[in-house]
Amino acid sequence: MSKVDCHYFGIRHHGPGSARRLVAALDQLKPKKVLIEGPADCSELLPLLASAQMQPPVALLGYATESPGSSLYYPFVEYSPEYQACLWAVQQGVEVKFIDLPINIQLAQLLQSEAQDPEAEQNGGESDSPAVAGEPEPPSDTSDPIGLLAKLAGYEDGEAWWNDLIEQNNDDSAEIFARVESAMTVLRGEITETAPLSQRDLLREAYMRLEIAKEKKGVEGEVVVVCGAWHLPAFREKHTAKDDRALIKQLPAKLPKSKVKTTWIPWTSPRLAMASGYGAGVAAPMWYQHIWREGTGEQWLELWFGRLVRALRESGQVVSTASVIEAVRLSRSLAAVRNRPAPGFEEIIEAAVACLCFGERLIWQQVERELLLGEQVGSIPEDAPLVPLLEDLQRWQKKTKLKPTALDKEVSLDLRSDIGLNKSTLLHRLAVLEVLWGKPSHTGKSRGTFRENWVLSWQPEYAVKLVENLVYGSTIEQAANNKLIEAITAESHLGKLAEVVLLSLESQLHRASEAGLKRLAERAALASDGIELLDSLPALIQVQRYGTARELALEQVAGLVERLAMQSALALPYACRNLNDEESLRLRNSIHSAHQALQLAELGDEVMEDWWQAFEQLVDSSLSSLQISGLCARLLYQAERFDGHRLQQLLEKSLSPAVAAADAARFFEGFFAEAVERLLYDPVLMGAVQRWLLHLDEEVFIEYLPLFRRVFSSLDAMERRRMMELVLGARSNHSVSKAINPEVFPLWSEHLLRIGKLIHKDKTWAQ
Repeated sequence: MSKVDCHYFGIRHHGPGSARRLVAALDQLKPKKVLIEGPADCSELLPLLASAQMQPPVALLGYATESPGSSLYYPFVEYSPEYQACLWAVQQGVEVKFIDLPINIQLAQLLQSEAQDPEAEQNGGESDSPAVAGEPEPPSDTSDPIGLLAKLAGYEDGEAWWNDLIEQNNDDSAEIFARVESAMTVLRGEITETAPLSQRDLLREAYMRLEIAKEKKGVEGEVVVVCGAWHLPAFREKHTAKDDRALIKQLPAKLPKSKVKTTWIPWTSPRLAMASGYGAGVAAPMWYQHIWREGTGEQWLELWFGRLVRALRESGQVVSTASVIEAVRLSRSLAAVRNRPAPGFEEIIEAAVACLCFGERLIWQQVERELLLGEQVGSIPEDAPLVPLLEDLQRWQKKTKLKPTALDKEVSLDLRSDIGLNKSTLLHRLAVLEVLWGKPSHTGKSRGTFRENWVLSWQPEYAVKLVENLVYGSTIEQAANNKLIEAITAESHLGKLAEVVLLSLESQLHRASEAGLKRLAERAALASDGIELLDSLPALIQVQRYGTARELALEQVAGLVERLAMQSALALPYACRNLNDEESLRLRNSIHSAHQALQLAELGDEVMEDWWQAFEQLVDSSLSSLQISGLCARLLYQAERFDGHRLQQLLEKSLSPAVAAADAARFFEGFFAEAVERLLYDPVLMGAVQRWLLHLDEEVFIEYLPLFRRVFSSLDAMERRRMMELVLGARSNHSVSKAINPEVFPLWSEHLLRIGKLIHKDKTWAQ
């Protein structure tokens, strides 16, 4: 048997330059086996990574079945060296394997740490991914070695130095790998003297050495090992297998195979960025993708500025061709001044701001996220092993034609169409499962119930959320039904229960809807608290209104709304007595929301008469909260159940100088909050308020200025101007006269004749 030659390539994860040189080296060496830094028990999933249907970015997900929140991610992108090595191996028919700590051991470590520190689970079980941990990866308790090398080379940060040396260097020579290895060897030696290496790194490196030795056996030819550059010196050093086995005995026992699941999931380009909190991230994922695809071409810089200009123009900016030419020249000049071999994205940003954004960095920031982070969402093959809920999600995505996007995307759904209703149903059901792919948007919301606006943004961790919900069922509908039924059973507050029922109806979850309506009726029969009754009305009335859009049988809801409205009316006069300011404000807001909802409910006259009588009792009672009395007085006046004379008497009484300023202020706030614009049109209200304000002492007036500002803040600029004119008497002092000039009457017939010719495109209209 011939001697096995093992070649080590230290790379940076998600590095296009590393990937390009690695592929060139593999073509030259033509190894018989490729070993990659990654979880050793997931090697059987590597052929799927090279599938034609696998569209990066994707991630290898591993999770504990009994604790899905304990999970690990291993992201891969098109320009990841590990991904390219896997592609090469599969295409060449060469065996490829992972060699790092298995998922079942890493999850055991994670569960062990969560047991010792309960907050660890809340902070998330995401791995910075040993297989793709940002490389060169310094130990967590030492200084940044790349930053140190960068400073020695005259750079301000390690990212720029690594880009110039590896990523944007067009020299394809494999000698760069040897230079990086030498630098890492020196740095690791110096760091070890000042601070010990992390125990995690030592354990991983010992395990990988044992795996490399095992995989080399029986191989005739070359073996290539692809790993983070930081780990290379550990593989060159002399270590005995006995010592390595003794070291890894510190690891916890691996989880049984039945308690660990692994699969591929879609990933997003923004989550590859360091700014997302991913330890192995790069500064600008889309920039590195451009370097991978176009970096060897002569016009790579011009093509990038073309993308930038397109994004600026689509955002509404005017960019000339001459400005683009100047931006390209400036970026190259900046690189030359800084002794860089080629412009990096830092130089490009500065040139873009100066030449394309008129020096305004805010303009650049409008397109920065889209341009540098992108909105790519990967996809996985249909035959990839998936958990049932993820499979069901893919079926729903095809059915609704909803494509995941990483950046926010606004969509408007018409519930009268089947596809619009299906999309809304899916998004609501996912919300029940805490998968917030879509969030309701109230911007430009239709007044009816036939249209919904959503903002969609897919995040990779939603896959784990779906895994966590497997305990509720194997389909999205089943899981959402069971989860809502559990919430309905546990909820006792009438208002919150009504909101859950609304969500179940919006989600088309019939079992949960039936259980919720039954529970709601039971709770309504026992409810006596005024606030609880009031809080239930808006959600229930919304449920009733949704019936027309979603074809729901809601006769039961209509009867429930009437009953709760009558119960609320009976409870109100007693619930509003002897309250402090905080309680009064809380109840006032509940009454206001309930009243607005009742205006849309179209209830019978008998029910509404009870409601109005409750308001009149609150106004007449001296025990009622003044804030609530003010609100009820205004609502009665708006409904014309109070005439102007009675309102004037009430205002003069409530805002009289004889009334304590604090009590008058409470009534004023209750009456005018959300309705101060009525002062502009109602002289009775304006006169009463003016008289009250003029009788206030200066100190009292200053004390209540925050209240006045809060109440009057709802006025827009034009309304404030009109208010000032009314107060200062501008209208009364400046009369406007109108006069009719009969001499111009004959001209009207001539104008009408010309307009007729113009409409019929008669060119003689101007003669």
